[in-house]
Amino acid sequence: MCGRYASFREDQALADEFAVAQVADDVRLLPPSWNVAPTDGVRIVVERADRSTGEVTRQLRRARWGLVPSWAKDPSIGSRMINARVESLADKPAFARPFATRRTLLPADGYYEWQAPSPATGSRRKQPYYLHPADGGLVALAGLYEFWKDPTRPDDDPDRWLVSATVITRPAAPELAHIHDRQPLLLGRRDWAAWLDPARGAQQSLPLLHADGPRLVATPVSTAVNAVANNGPALLDPVDAPTDPSADPSADPDAEPDAKPEA
Repeated sequence: MCGRYASFREDQALADEFAVAQVADDVRLLPPSWNVAPTDGVRIVVERADRSTGEVTRQLRRARWGLVPSWAKDPSIGSRMINARVESLADKPAFARPFATRRTLLPADGYYEWQAPSPATGSRRKQPYYLHPADGGLVALAGLYEFWKDPTRPDDDPDRWLVSATVITRPAAPELAHIHDRQPLLLGRRDWAAWLDPARGAQQSLPLLHADGPRLVATPVSTAVNAVANNGPALLDPVDAPTDPSADPSADPDAEPDAKPEA
């Protein structure tokens, strides 16, 4: 799964990198984050038609991480839909429609994954790793987005529509499988336009689910990332992966990254 990632570049840097023509006003209110968690506000790249001209433009928008289907009774379901598996995109009702019409990219500097305790090393706890491009570049997490209308709000309420997103996951690349058996679907620059193109349907987009993404470096980091309250550049500082239970006597052997409460 992908349950945490880092996204700390400035909006203009993202706009330049993804050739974005329009940056939504509410995007500028999002602070940089080294510990993006489920139900957080996140930045997404989409291609949509302009309301006044009908011209399709590439936009940087804000969404909440955790997809809320249009038919949901309330947004709480989103906390269980932070990821969408490539194997079930075409089958699950929550994902099939946005896969056909509302694909997105979530800009990230890297993401976190937790390696299970290993009898071979004697480690008693899960070890977090920060996975990122070796050159310090960005990665584009392939995702889906959806609109949900709050039935409790009047039609003239600007907050009646919730935009939400999910990150697509796939089986891990062989060089990363020792950390976790899943990873986000990462798309290279050559595939961005095709993925975002709203004129491409689900069948045309299926080959992109198997596209080769950029190669990543796995850096062991502190368990401080487990807590959503912790944020800042220090979360990316490398540590020595423990090889002995006594390496971190204060660590909870069953520690898991904590859950983000529903916003």
